[in-house]
Amino acid sequence: MAKRTSKDKKKKKKRPAKKKKCYFCTEGIVAIDYKDIELMRKMTTERGKISPRRNTGTCPKHQRALATAVKRARHIALVPFVREYFR
Repeated sequence: MAKRTSKDKKKKKKRPAKKKKCYFCTEGIVAIDYKDIELMRKMTTERGKISPRRNTGTCPKHQRALATAVKRARHIALVPFVREYFR
């Protein structure tokens, strides 16, 4: 006879996650402009990193364009590389 462990008792059913829609596809944005500072800040984390696709829900095509736009905005100092100083 096998003993039941706590793992056997706690099997929870995971609900399938709701698929996020691409912001750029739904809004009909064709080209991502690096000069749009609000959009660049929206698509980066609080530390200044580019948010991954699983968080933002963007499609691969627009994620690549977004990464390029954020890098261009950083290079000409429209968006900082790091938002705050962290120790």
